[in-house]
Order: sequence, then structure tokens, then C-alpha cells
Amino acid sequence: MPPRAAKPVGVVLVDKPAGPSSFALVAELRRRTGARTGHTGTLDPFATGLLVQLSGGATRLAPCFVGLDKRYVTDVDLTSTTSTGDPEGETLEEHVPPTQDELERSLAGLRGEVELPIPAASAVKIGGERAYRLARRGVTVEMPSRHSSVYALDVIAYTGERVRLDLHVGSGTYVRSIADALGGHCLTLRRTAVGPFAVEEADPERWLTVASALARLPAEAVARVPARVRERVLALEAEDQSVR
Repeated sequence: MPPRAAKPVGVVLVDKPAGPSSFALVAELRRRTGARTGHTGTLDPFATGLLVQLSGGATRLAPCFVGLDKRYVTDVDLTSTTSTGDPEGETLEEHVPPTQDELERSLAGLRGEVELPIPAASAVKIGGERAYRLARRGVTVEMPSRHSSVYALDVIAYTGERVRLDLHVGSGTYVRSIADALGGHCLTLRRTAVGPFAVEEADPERWLTVASALARLPAEAVARVPARVRERVLALEAEDQSVR
């Protein structure tokens, strides 16, 4: 099969382990199929959970998936902040953790429509270069803020020094920024859902058809891609299925 082929066409849900990058998992699927491959939203190497991959002609439908809301579970160390907002960064400050009442007040201020600074270790471009590459070189830059939608932010468990949070957020929200706003950093981060797709469905050997995946998306998400493009991808998939 030639490289970057338009087939096989489909959607693959993967439960990413801690360690490899999202790109590494995309590259693995590309090696298996020979088709152009992409994902609909990166996860940091330390993070785990749902990664939605698109294969072949389905990559043209990425705009239908990238704007979906996300669900996460994270463990936050409330005793220190780090340069990256996660365990991989250098400790910036150590302090006494907030009381439960103080934590609840902070959480209340982070629900709804909020402005949060983008983490220095993110993939956002600053002056044409990825922020995380600048951070790795020790270059300090003033990171911009981003408007974020936090639909739900609930405490699952609280020990005094650590808190486990369940989050439902809009696309583009950085959980590490929420942890930093609480005076802490993420110890773990797991993405449990992307829009209507749940991590419990993840199986790298099971492919969702484009038609079934689109049928689960809200109409406004599907409409991000012109109908003629969607029809072409569905036709490619029909040809692909007839061969298999």
C-alpha cells in the first residue's frame, strides 16, 4: 500500500498509556495501515485515556471531532506548583495546601466561562515556535490566556494535600491550568471521553465506520465539514468496505 493512502477509512479509539506521545500512537497506526493518519486532540506523554484517531480519508473530517467537549479525571498535588503543571516540570513553589473550604471557594471560581493561562509546556506557538520547545530550552515567555468553558468541576476525593477531580470541559481547556490555579499541579491526568465517545469503547483492533461516528456527533459539529467532503469520505469508505 502506498504511503499516505486514502484507505483504509475509519475511526479508531485508543486508550493511551502513560509514556508515549500521541504522535507515537498515530505513527504506530500509520505503520500498520500505510494510510494517512491523524488524531483529534493530543494528550501529554504523562497523560492516559481516550485518543480518537482518524485513518485514510477520514482525516478530512477532523474538524467534526476537534471541537468536541472533553471529560477528564485528574489527581492534583495541592502542595506545590511546577513549571509545566505536571510531574515532568521543575518545582516552582512549595506551600501549605488550602483547607477544604478554601479549595471549594477556588473551585467555584473556576466553573463556567473562565480565562486561564496556557501552560508553558503546551503545543501553542509563540513567535512561530512551540511553547514546549522554548520551555525545554529554559526560555521564559509570557503565555497568553485562553477562554475556557468548564461545565463541571467536582471533587471525587480529598486528602488535604491531594484532590481527585472529575471535569467536563470545552475543547481547548487545559486541565494543568486549572491545577495551577488551585496552587498545585497534576500528578495524573486521564481523558475519559471525547464528545460522545468514551474510553471504555477503546479498542485499537476495532474500527468505527465514519457513518456511525458521524451519526453520534451533534449536527453543529458535523456541519464544520462541507457536505460534499463528507459524501466523498463516505464513498471512499464504501469502496474500502467492499474490498474488505
